Amino acid sequence: MQYTRRHRPRRTDVRARARQSFGVYGAAEVRTIEERFVSEDPNARIAAAVLRTLFGDAYAQRFSIRLWEGSFVPAQREQLFTLCVRHPGALRAAFRPPVDLNAGRAFAAGLLDVDGDVEAAVDAMMAVMERPAIGTMAQLALMLHRLPAAQLPPLREARLRGKRHSLARDRAAIGFHYDQPVAFYRAFLDRHLVYSCAYYDDDVADLDAAQLAKIDYTLRKLRLGEGERLLDIGCGWGGLVIRAAQEHGAYVLGVTLSGGQYEEARRRISAAGLGERARVERWDYRELPATTFDKIVSVGMFEHVGREKLPEYFGAAYRLLKDGGLFLNHGIANQHRARSDGRASGFMERFIFPDGELVNVSEALQIAEKAGFEVRDVENLREHYVRTLRAWVSRLERNRDMAVAAAGEQSYRAWRLYMAGSAQGFRVGRMGLFQSLLAKPTGGGQVPDLPPTRRDLYAGRAAAVP
Repeated sequence: MQYTRRHRPRRTDVRARARQSFGVYGAAEVRTIEERFVSEDPNARIAAAVLRTLFGDAYAQRFSIRLWEGSFVPAQREQLFTLCVRHPGALRAAFRPPVDLNAGRAFAAGLLDVDGDVEAAVDAMMAVMERPAIGTMAQLALMLHRLPAAQLPPLREARLRGKRHSLARDRAAIGFHYDQPVAFYRAFLDRHLVYSCAYYDDDVADLDAAQLAKIDYTLRKLRLGEGERLLDIGCGWGGLVIRAAQEHGAYVLGVTLSGGQYEEARRRISAAGLGERARVERWDYRELPATTFDKIVSVGMFEHVGREKLPEYFGAAYRLLKDGGLFLNHGIANQHRARSDGRASGFMERFIFPDGELVNVSEALQIAEKAGFEVRDVENLREHYVRTLRAWVSRLERNRDMAVAAAGEQSYRAWRLYMAGSAQGFRVGRMGLFQSLLAKPTGGGQVPDLPPTRRDLYAGRAAAVP
């Protein structure tokens, strides 16, 4: 229905209804909707009213609230976290549109904080965002307008220029995320600096072991053998490159766009004495010289390619792979039914993964098949990523001082929020983590490196190649 000028509700009518329902102008009325909440600070009363309206029946049930002037609303049930509002203008800054960006800004700036389980806090916020009501949003807007404006400090946000997924822009996007000091990543990653989903096999006790298990599991899927040539697209700080050369005797080339990863990977390869078997170059997958590899692997780089570039990505891998060779692609997939484009937006786009883009696994595999690959194995490891992300958050929180000293308070806060939010996303199934084993059959349709069963993957050793 379209309103004509005559029948459009007047702003004063909306304001009057909000005043009647929520009492945003009078202290006594605010205390009425806040039950026994009492504060001498009128902004604190309004902030409490905002939170009560925002969370509805969930208000102060599994979480407590602490305001900047000392007011505290205890949880009515088992407490999972405390929501800390550290400034009178924090809620106004966080919940003005676009909320998916501004809430993250307020958190990164320290206006809002969470003591306790950040993943549970993301759960609570997602529940709020999934049930917005026009009336409630109008009432919230009026209440938020009564709060003072907060001045945010300068924040580290990505503002990329140029054509999306051009060589120059992709280099800038990768640099934004991965070129923090190595000491920052050491604050939460394992000792091998593996920044992707771990594999929690039955005998795995901690993150270090789980990441080695993931690398070994990946190389077993490739049936990597002595003397084979392996290409690692998006090699990070070189963990898989080093493992493949040391334990499998392969000749490995790793490529990355990150200057920080390039320097650290080269240092680690030299320290391990693997210069004759392993090397890393700062190349884009589109810049790789014409050569042929026995096996190709890509772990955690796929999310940066972009939907429009996937035919080029799979096409490049197909051209670089020998006939009968194997390509293992390990990447996050969009499983959210309500989202079709999968592009990073809001907080994730500005603070974490600029130009990041997730596609459905079915779409990715169709594009791989059009490039000429045969799909031989697909495995979803999303539950493993939940455990991995929770381990990262726990380690980051324990090593807070180290992370802040390396990259600053804002990066610590932004990464803590992003990793906890990602754990929540994998747990509820908005995202999946797929390892897809793709083959380039010979002219006769053969894939000689593949045994007839998958038993070797769980036996902890590669099957003999016939």
